[in-house]
Amino acid sequence: MTSSSAVYSALAPYGWDDDWADAFAPYAAEGLLPGRVVRVDRGQCDVVTAGGTVRADTAFVTPHDPLRVVCTGDWVAVEAGGNPRYVRAYLPRRTAFVRSTSSKRSDGQILAANVEHAVVAVSLAVELDLGRVERFLALAWESGAQPVVVLTKADLVTDPVTLAHLVQDVENTAPGVPVLGVSAHSGDGLDVLRALVGDGTSVLLGQSGAGKSTLANALIGADVMDVRAARDVDGKGRHTTTTRNLLALPGGGVLIDTPGLRGVGLYDAGSGVGQVFAEIEELAERCRFHDCAHESEPGCAVRSAVDGGDLPVRRLESYRKLLRENQWIVAKTDARLRAEIRRDFKRKGAEGRAAMQAKQGRWA
Repeated sequence: MTSSSAVYSALAPYGWDDDWADAFAPYAAEGLLPGRVVRVDRGQCDVVTAGGTVRADTAFVTPHDPLRVVCTGDWVAVEAGGNPRYVRAYLPRRTAFVRSTSSKRSDGQILAANVEHAVVAVSLAVELDLGRVERFLALAWESGAQPVVVLTKADLVTDPVTLAHLVQDVENTAPGVPVLGVSAHSGDGLDVLRALVGDGTSVLLGQSGAGKSTLANALIGADVMDVRAARDVDGKGRHTTTTRNLLALPGGGVLIDTPGLRGVGLYDAGSGVGQVFAEIEELAERCRFHDCAHESEPGCAVRSAVDGGDLPVRRLESYRKLLRENQWIVAKTDARLRAEIRRDFKRKGAEGRAAMQAKQGRWA
């Protein structure tokens, strides 16, 4: 049996601490080994343990609920031996990054677990899509992690004033979130990013072509992730990373690199949306009506801020879009909420018809 000191020495670089040890104690009494999942592939996973990295089957912990499958970043209890070797359980997650799948059922898909920082990579090789940044940030906040936005390929923006304006645009979109301009090619901004991710676990997120794998290689100091050039026509890349991989950084901290995400669907992320649009939620508290839709209601503080130029129209439209999407996802599994939405649609329809009839009466 591996001693507790040997476990700490081997697993500390991957985030093992006293709280994880306490949570694992019942499994240690059963003779199971602690380890962290560094990769999952077709029902099996690679687990780093005090004795090295082992391959294990996840059949015992693969329930029907897709949010409870073993994923990269999990701390697990794995058998000491056997062929095949099995994961018997995973420890309660501190955080979990979840998105909605692209299926018609809109199931949740867990991308990474036990993450302290969510690094959203956004390429400066193409025009900034602030709406997509807001979408990533909503999922990041909802996970319980601290988001960080990294504007990659900053060396392509040769004018420092232009780069500063781009950073400011994203900062205005991401209240409470650090925004860094980084170039893996020149090294600019890497030291600041290393300091941010040097404590705890970080997950690297973004579209294909955002430069995630190049950034991961720069942080690790070696070419461990495959890299392909993005297309010149639109800056998009192919999926060079096909699985989620957990890597210990040489200066401290752990990085989970992920495949490029084409679809970033919300999954029960109401709190995350509220944090991304904190200024709108604060304004909404000053509206005359508590259920104000911020459209044409009297005494609407949000519309007043838009009319006064203090709140961009794009920002309000993005807020509404993400709220509607999140409400739709939640309603698919909440019958009470579905009924409330139907009643709200009927009420608004009746109000619209009444307003039209009133107008027609005035025109008659």
